[in-house]
Amino acid sequence: MTIVVTGATGNVGRPLVEQLVKAGVHVRAVTRRPGQAGLPPGVEQVPEVVCRGASAVFLNSRALGSALADVVASAHRHGVGKLVALSAINADDDDGRQPSRYRGDRNRECEQLAAGSGVPWVSLRPSVFTTNFPGMWAAQIRAGDVVAGPYASAALAPIAEADIAAVAAQALLTDELLGQRVPLTGPQSLTNAELVDIVGTVLHRPLRYREVPAEFVRQRFIDNGFPAEFADAYIALLADTVTSPALVTHDVEKILGRPATPFAQWAHDHAALFTEQMS
Repeated sequence: MTIVVTGATGNVGRPLVEQLVKAGVHVRAVTRRPGQAGLPPGVEQVPEVVCRGASAVFLNSRALGSALADVVASAHRHGVGKLVALSAINADDDDGRQPSRYRGDRNRECEQLAAGSGVPWVSLRPSVFTTNFPGMWAAQIRAGDVVAGPYASAALAPIAEADIAAVAAQALLTDELLGQRVPLTGPQSLTNAELVDIVGTVLHRPLRYREVPAEFVRQRFIDNGFPAEFADAYIALLADTVTSPALVTHDVEKILGRPATPFAQWAHDHAALFTEQMS
């Protein structure tokens, strides 16, 4: 069995490759740096997707970019047995509430192409990734004990990328999820203020979340090089969750036979991400 993994060095792709290798599968990892990606021994590393001889393909739309449709067509042409698409829990929402689209994700299109490909398919729809939070907050935490952002009461149910990878491995290795759009979340709805409290507890620091006007947040994103459309979509997404808890599903536990990883556990295991300067 050969499984092609696109986005093989990303937050989901890397643990997915590791899990597939442990399962004894031959992995064909697509990476811009073949031989230099730090992947496990025995992984076949290629600079572009090769579907010939593959049993299944994991589709990451950001990694594939404009090649997404061609890869799906190639999978059908070469008789690939299964496509597993990485989508998002909000893939059906208006584009103005999908900030990741402005960073290259095409979750809706990835799912639609897989479902219409003529190849058996699964779509994974995760909620916000846990690694998004050090990405947004680490610089502020290094600078002091206040994390400033929009909507302190906005609710999210962050999911650990390793949990997404574990479900993806199950989807690739078995037929249990064929034809399903699987919503994946963390085990708990948490507000921005509660998330910062958890990080503070992990770091043994008196961190607090300070709500600031949305326009201030928007300008900060733009000053940091993000498109204005990303900032607007991020703020709109949070604004929708101010008065109600985030959706929490139990699909991770049903599929893996164990609970999804709590944010507190993930933050404890990855505390350095919040304090170390990233290169």
